[in-house]
Parts: sequence; structure tokens; C-alpha cells
Amino acid sequence: MKSLMRAVFAAVALVGAIATGTPGALSAAEIKIIAVVHGQASDPWWSVVKNGISEAAEANGVTVEYRAPETFDMVAMAQLIDAAVNQEPDGIMVSIPDADALGPSIEKAVAAGIPVISMNSGSDVYEKLGALLHVGQEEYAAGLAAGKALKAAGGTKGLCINHEVGNVALDTRCQGFADGFEGAIVVLPTTNDPSEIKAKIKASLESDADLDTALGLSASLAGEQIVAAVAELGRAGEIKIGSFDLSGGYLESVRDGEALFAIDQQPYLQGFLPVQLLALNARYGVMPATAIGSGPNLITKDKAAQVIDLASKGIR
Repeated sequence: MKSLMRAVFAAVALVGAIATGTPGALSAAEIKIIAVVHGQASDPWWSVVKNGISEAAEANGVTVEYRAPETFDMVAMAQLIDAAVNQEPDGIMVSIPDADALGPSIEKAVAAGIPVISMNSGSDVYEKLGALLHVGQEEYAAGLAAGKALKAAGGTKGLCINHEVGNVALDTRCQGFADGFEGAIVVLPTTNDPSEIKAKIKASLESDADLDTALGLSASLAGEQIVAAVAELGRAGEIKIGSFDLSGGYLESVRDGEALFAIDQQPYLQGFLPVQLLALNARYGVMPATAIGSGPNLITKDKAAQVIDLASKGIR
């Protein structure tokens, strides 16, 4: 992690030092990058991504537009990618939660000669679609690690709360969880409404006494609601709890021993690095040769306290 951050900031320094540009290359002020993602910046997790995008844009002196459908809508997202292609930007960063739905639009961008970097979701399909690079975590591996950790804690039957039905990346997390857990798994489909999520978790735990484990796929949505539901049922300490991603509230639960871990995929880096790399590519034609893994990293009780402050600042 330290070596990666040193490389990032060295690249930032290089861009800033050569402010006048190189003959035959674009100046920073001329570069326009468009981010098309499936998550709204109002979502706490995606707001961290947007913070990374904004800081990378400022560090590099380039223009970046953030676009996302109003809800999880692959038709609308494909249309946003098509619109971005028509604007002929110097680079597009895109998440790929559904390759079947978004693939043709991404391939249009590549065919038009626009450099594309995928982020967050799409690690298994970005090369096939022609994207230059992927920044994110391998979702199956992350789910597998979560399943193994929850099994080691003594879990025997688990609940996987899917707050975004249709997002292939979340399906893959649940599959990894099931394989690592090696016990019975129930996938609980919900929406992005925290009150609905908590109600469904409570109903599931009340109707099935064998459930002793719950994994959220978002800390701010499902993770916090698992903790709240378990407390309201008077079963604190009985249910083994884990969640993907970070939030201040959920990290406090990890710190206090109410939850076992949070899986950090570093959304700040997922926003910062694609902008950084597309800017460098537009100016100098450089690009890393392999995908960049931003996770998974399990934040447990011994690490939670040091991460809480940065989470409250929208960086972790």
C-alpha cells in the first residue's frame, strides 16, 4: 500500500512540475475526462469515490465530469456512456456492474479511440471489452475471504444481504461468501432503503432461528442495519456480523466488538487513480501494464479506530 501511494504521489508531482506541457501533447487544461458509474454521489460509498475523482482532477489540472443514473438502471447507464462517447473526451472511466448491458457502449468508446479505464466492478471483463486497465478489488476473492473469516468465527448458516439486485459484482460477492463459508447461505434481496433493509433482516432472523451469521454488501446500508436489527432483537453477541466497505457508524461497531470486520476496497483510490492515469495517458501516452488491485483488506477491531477519522472525512 505504501509503495502504491508513493508511486501515485510521484506521478502527481511529475504532472504538476511540467505545467507548460510537452510539444505535441495535450496540456492539462485541455484534457477532459468523463466518469460514468452506476452509483450516485449521494451514496456515502460513492461520495468517497467522487472525492478521489475531484482531488485527482485538481491535482492534475484537468476537467472531470461525474455522471450516474438516478437509480441502478443499466439502460440509463448505457445511454450515459453513449452520450460521453459522442462528446469525444480524452478518457472515460466506467464501472461495469453488468457487462451484457454495458459492453456494447464500452466497445463503442474503444472503437472511437477513446481510452477507457474500468473501476470498481468489471475486473473479469475489462480486457475483453477493450478497456486499458481496471482499478478495484476482485469481488469473488473478497467474498471468499469474508466467508472464511465468518466460518472461523463459528458461523454455520449465513445471510447475504444484496441491496442492488442485478449488480453482477454483488452476486459474485455472495457466491464467494458461500464458497468460503462452506455452510448454508440465504441471499436476501433488498433495495437501497435502509429502513427496508433493517426490516427484512429482522424478519429473516426472527423466522429462521438457525441463522447465526450475516454479511452486508455495503457498510452504510446493510452493515449498519444488521447491527441495529440484531440489537433490537436482543441478539447482540449471538450473530456473527461482517460487511463490505466502510462507514463511520459501522466502523464504530467493529471497534466496539459488535461486528467482526469491514472489507475495505479503498473507494478513494478507485476514484483517484483512473483520473490520474487517464490524465497521464492523454499527456504522455503512458499506462500501467496490469490491473491495480485496491482490495480486499479486512478491517478488524484492532485496526478500526485508526480508520474511523479518515472515514468521517470521506477518504476511507
